[in-house]
Amino acid sequence: MERCVIVGGAKIGDYSALCGQLRKGDFYIFCDSGLYHQAMLGVRPNLIVGDFDSHENPHADVETIVLPCEKDDTDTVFAVKEALRRGFDEFLLIGVVGGRLDHTLCNVSILLMLDSAGKRARILDDYSEMEIVSREAIQVEDSVLYFSLLNISGTARDVTIRNAKYPLEGAKITSEYQYGVSNEVIPGRTAEVSVGEGRALLVKIRRE
Repeated sequence: MERCVIVGGAKIGDYSALCGQLRKGDFYIFCDSGLYHQAMLGVRPNLIVGDFDSHENPHADVETIVLPCEKDDTDTVFAVKEALRRGFDEFLLIGVVGGRLDHTLCNVSILLMLDSAGKRARILDDYSEMEIVSREAIQVEDSVLYFSLLNISGTARDVTIRNAKYPLEGAKITSEYQYGVSNEVIPGRTAEVSVGEGRALLVKIRRE
């Protein structure tokens, strides 16, 4: 099945970088004010969801799910749940971080939800790429300026980082003490990050 791309309403400054990550055949869900990004992204929604408190309902010839303003799930969380219901296994979220911190933290936690469901997911913004490290090791190319490994859920044990300026072997990272910030890949090498027990958030910084 094709990848699901979910577009939120957070600010996007560098559309060219994000457009370069889009694929032919992606399924696009636009969430409410994420519709402001449609023209610059140059893609057509396959599904629109939202309570339309920050963007008017376009009443386009596109499947649209109108949500109540008072609800437990944000528009973005609802979109993810709907995509899971439709059977998607891979997700890319854009326009979901920045601006309001509460929405940013909520949307980063979506990566945990998708990881628990056994799905692959990334968040992209103007500067970084985020994903969860859990069951499989993840590689980091030396084109990345910096990368950080943060614990946002419980305790991560047997954390290993190889081919990096600051290596780790069988380490523990707790949510209370984040010491895996601003690491660097050794030039000409590919770093590898793995977590034996628990999970962690890998943030790759593409530019400053």
